[in-house]
Amino acid sequence: MRCHELDLGVCRSCTWMGREHSVQVAAKHAAAVAALPDLPADGWAPPFAGAQQGYRNRAKLVVGGSVERPTLGILDADQRGVDLTGCGLYEPALAASFEVLAAFVTRAALEPYDVPARRGELKYLLVTVSPDAELMVRFVLRSTEALARIRKHLPWLRAALPSLVVASVNLQPAHAALLEGDREIVLTPDDALTMRVGDVALRLPPRSFFQTNTEVAGALYRQAAAWADQVAPASVLDLYCGVGGFALHLAAPGRQVTGVEVSAPAVAAAVQAAGGRPDVTFHTADALELVRTIERVPDLVVVNPPRRGLGPDLVGWLRTCGVQHLLYSSCHLPSLVADLAAIPNLRPVQAQVLDMFPQTPHAEVLVLLSRT
Repeated sequence: MRCHELDLGVCRSCTWMGREHSVQVAAKHAAAVAALPDLPADGWAPPFAGAQQGYRNRAKLVVGGSVERPTLGILDADQRGVDLTGCGLYEPALAASFEVLAAFVTRAALEPYDVPARRGELKYLLVTVSPDAELMVRFVLRSTEALARIRKHLPWLRAALPSLVVASVNLQPAHAALLEGDREIVLTPDDALTMRVGDVALRLPPRSFFQTNTEVAGALYRQAAAWADQVAPASVLDLYCGVGGFALHLAAPGRQVTGVEVSAPAVAAAVQAAGGRPDVTFHTADALELVRTIERVPDLVVVNPPRRGLGPDLVGWLRTCGVQHLLYSSCHLPSLVADLAAIPNLRPVQAQVLDMFPQTPHAEVLVLLSRT
């Protein structure tokens, strides 16, 4: 795969582009093996590699340029807009929406935010595509000044982009490098995007996390479910459960699964996706606060923490609580290694590298640990 913007030095995100994909995957696998030397060689599953391009289900597009000629992409060193709508990493249905969205910026007179001048309204377009090729579009604005115009012209956008099912405005008034603010205004009857992964139909509302690569996310959930079936837990606690990806894939007859997430909208979406089944419950709570009050330790704990890792308090609880098995999914190998080093009585027994981010050195690593 080649990229015109990379060749020109305009965008440097894909630092491994130009290497054969198989070489990239092998290097990521080798790095994980070296970082986890205590894991037996036969405990490593073969790495999973999906598509090397056209895989990203979400676009975070900085809006630059002018109302008449907007750019959707990034800002250069001088804070000027650089158009990246031709990036080959986006899913085709996602990339096909960009021209229409740029036309909507002009139609609705959405002035791109000028960082040096601190004026303008539209900061970002955040666009997500589902496996059914449906779209969620979020307009990140500095204020509500343009809200009425977006509402006025939204019927045109929905006619021009029939796959659009969720549209919202996010307000981010601060002059800071923040992707989004705390207030979300949903403009459509649908307030969440359906993300079908295998037999599970997850619901993704605005401001909720979902893996950036749907194909690899499916492989990740399948592997987690297979390893959970091997250890056959009667009870599972999924911390950082988000919209319920791991929890709903690990659910099985005779197994009680509990998901915990600090985001109330994500929990509401997970409850909706669960469809009323009694063996899966979700709670809005801070993970650390919940485990401090837990009465019965589960057989299996699942964690998929932010890039920074679990933190010393949660690691300490895992070390001392007596849980027999841990499934740890990580997008940042150094924080994974640091956390596992602080839990020496949970031993890695199986692991897999999943190439969630082709063309970069990053990957997802899933590890199953058992108490010694």
